[in-house]
Amino acid sequence: MRAQPTASHFIDGAYADDPAGAPFDSLYPATGETIARLQAASPATIEAAVAAAARGQAEWAAFTGAERGRVLRRAAELLRARNREISELETLDTGKALSETLVADAASGADCLEYFGALAADLKGEYIDLGGSFAYTRREPLGICVGIGAWNYPIQIACWKAAPALACGNAMIFKPSEVTPLSALKLAEILIEAGLPRGVFNVVQGDGAVGAALVGHTLVSKVSVTGSIATGVRVMQAASEGLKPVTLELGGKSPIIVFADADLDAAVSGAILGNFYSTGQICSNGTRVYVERSVRAEFVRRLVARTEKIRLGDPLDEATEMGPLVSRAQYDRVLAYLDLGKAEGASLATGGQAARPENFAEGLFVEPTVFTDVTDTMRIGREEIFGPVMCVFDFDGEDEVIARANDTEMGLAAGVFTRDIARGHRVVAKLKAGTCWINAYNLTPVEMPFGGMKRSGFGRENGRAAIEHYTQLKSVYVEMGTAEAPY
Repeated sequence: MRAQPTASHFIDGAYADDPAGAPFDSLYPATGETIARLQAASPATIEAAVAAAARGQAEWAAFTGAERGRVLRRAAELLRARNREISELETLDTGKALSETLVADAASGADCLEYFGALAADLKGEYIDLGGSFAYTRREPLGICVGIGAWNYPIQIACWKAAPALACGNAMIFKPSEVTPLSALKLAEILIEAGLPRGVFNVVQGDGAVGAALVGHTLVSKVSVTGSIATGVRVMQAASEGLKPVTLELGGKSPIIVFADADLDAAVSGAILGNFYSTGQICSNGTRVYVERSVRAEFVRRLVARTEKIRLGDPLDEATEMGPLVSRAQYDRVLAYLDLGKAEGASLATGGQAARPENFAEGLFVEPTVFTDVTDTMRIGREEIFGPVMCVFDFDGEDEVIARANDTEMGLAAGVFTRDIARGHRVVAKLKAGTCWINAYNLTPVEMPFGGMKRSGFGRENGRAAIEHYTQLKSVYVEMGTAEAPY
């Protein structure tokens, strides 16, 4: 099916298999069909990847920033040229609708490669005048970076981690989620074709044990993870033993606040994007939608009408708007939360059960669901579900809704809809979330740093801020006179 990678791993510029590794399958969530059988990395394969990264990084760091930038920009062009091929592969691997993957996955990865390719020639320190002497700083690469990806945006996440790391002169070993292992291999192919030296970007497959081996390796200098809070805690604990810097982009239970003066149609659009895009499997989703009481009924009416028009079906048909969940485990998890929401006493406005589109009886489809009359103590309103499940709350005042929106251990994202732009700025300034939108939701241009607060993680991806997390700063003092000592 489509242009499949030819082996499980990509090491030192070439595909490699590992007969000693445990086999696992990549499944098409719409049918349950096996689209690829792979092998997890054994210790020997992990060592080979690290050795290749060490060799490649030494060569790559000697390139000028302009030379590194040209490679990344060529890779962006190749990724765009092959967008359909990679988008179809991504749809097979994730189940996401092709109408989404064509515009939101490889395409956004290409934007990231292009952006950091442009920045690579402009990585610099600063000059510090000290009177008769001076000092300067240098931004130097960290060495070998490990990237650990999530299954919801496989190639986008690979690019978000690889692009800044490579722009700064590092090597990267990337471990995709074992649920969605394929598209990172295509990225590795493209980077080599674009001129990246062998060993600078390697892909190894496997579960958490492979990730733990990479994080704990003595030659690894940096770790960046996209995943659950539990995964982030484990990675941080392991990295702390080697005092390795960590970037964590973790889960969320983010609020969207809709004031009575908002453009309700725009607010409904934001809520739909913040809950149902990618079948609800986005970490920054605004799954707690707080609507001012005076407009709540009308908001829900418009929301339900549009939600019930969302087309579920064949993910490879561009007319389809929502595909299945990514795996049986995620499907069972979401269905369990639907049952929980009903048992907790929330009102079901629409959806609420498994879906069975024609010709996809074995598919992992769930109806886009809206619960209303949700209270702050209900588990569906406090725990990350990671599926197409929206919770709608009422509120009466600004201070009240800010306090309730902040009443969570997570702080990845937040949105505010209002025609009062002063209030929009005032409210987002008080929200404890790392990425916020006013009159929009879930837009993540590569120029804008992305990341969370509290247990949603720390460090930033994208924007110039990412450079700080993939370089180390060296200070150099230059004495222009005669060195003296007081004794």
